[in-house]
Amino acid sequence: MPLLDHFHGPIAKAHEWETFHTRWGVALADDLNRRLPKRFLASAPMRLGPSVAADVAEREWLSESHETRGDEPVTGNGVALVTEVEVYAPPAPELVMPTTFPDEYRVEVRDTLKASRVIAVIELVSESNKKEANEREQFAAKCLSYLGKGIGLVVVDIVTSRHWNLHNELVRLAEHDDKFLMPDDPWIYATAYRPVRRNKEDLIDLWTWPLAVGTTLPAVPLALKGYGCVRLDLEATYTEACARLRITE
Repeated sequence: MPLLDHFHGPIAKAHEWETFHTRWGVALADDLNRRLPKRFLASAPMRLGPSVAADVAEREWLSESHETRGDEPVTGNGVALVTEVEVYAPPAPELVMPTTFPDEYRVEVRDTLKASRVIAVIELVSESNKKEANEREQFAAKCLSYLGKGIGLVVVDIVTSRHWNLHNELVRLAEHDDKFLMPDDPWIYATAYRPVRRNKEDLIDLWTWPLAVGTTLPAVPLALKGYGCVRLDLEATYTEACARLRITE
């Protein structure tokens, strides 16, 4: 299936892009789990930024309620929440800094025989990742953190509503030479990064694919830390996600 525009037109009106991103992440994880050895496990943990803030507020409320009433906090079904952490009320903060908890749509591959450590990550770019300068920089910094730990990374950006290239943001943040930039700042694209040590030098192998609505998606290499690469079929998983959600051209 050719790449569709999930942010404009009839598809955007009929299908929430958040639902599609979540479904595509699951399709990617399912495809990897069908082909990877059993010691590796792929999953798609979605994290929505606003829910992080709500969760923090809720924890604070539960703590205050527990201290006030002197009894065990309970869930909605009446089951007591057993906590092993002693409640500590810190002093009032001197300052409170504003921040943003961006939405995260990603697939993680973990090695279950090595403390479930993350060995590869697929990032599906969201609208909020491209919204403001600080959010773009935050996304780029997160990607550089993966690479600095030797974790293989694939970034897929099909967000047509915001015209920024986060790979180029990553290159600039890392202060690399301009030759590593994608020409013409394509709005949608896929990139693959393989951290490697070669000839006693730390390197990152880089592949880039500018994307376009109406064209097919590429197959890309997903580097597994310490285990080489696996083929990641973006086209097949994208088609599966569209079919599951009854998204047609």
